[in-house]
Formats: sequence, structure tokens, C-alpha cells
Amino acid sequence: MKKKSKEEEVDELRPEYDLGELLKHGVQGKYAERYRQGTNLVLLAPDVARAFSSEEAVNEALRLVIQLRKLPSASEKKQSEADPKH
Repeated sequence: MKKKSKEEEVDELRPEYDLGELLKHGVQGKYAERYRQGTNLVLLAPDVARAFSSEEAVNEALRLVIQLRKLPSASEKKQSEADPKH
């Protein structure tokens, strides 16, 4: 499949954004070291991202989810209570 020429490419950037201004302060390789360390970068859905004020808030919430998963569920508690071996 042939690459599209510059004339054929569709400009999907909204008119209110100035590409030159957006790229002016960009830093090449900004996350390269994190990538080499094996850090996982995850793109959050917009509705999820709005629920958190910072990346630390996201990490805190995920750590809480991890801890909650370690707790026995209600059905596991009922089953162990009904089990005569306990």
C-alpha cells in the first residue's frame, strides 16, 4: 500500500490548535528513561481521567483496588461459614 502524499493527507487537527505552538515546547524522549525502566504508561478514558486530580491519585485508587481484591468476597465468607471443617 502506497503512502499518501502530503496533499492527500487529511488534516485532522482542529482549527483552534496551532501545530507550531503545540510542538514548540515539546521535549524529545521525555519518557524514554521511564520506558527503559519498564514503566507502563496507560491511556485513561476521558471520563476516568476526569475523576482524578493527579497521577498519584490514580495510583492510590489502583492500590486500593489491589488491596480490596485480596479480601474474601461475601460468597467465600458464606461458604467457609457453612463448611463444617472450619
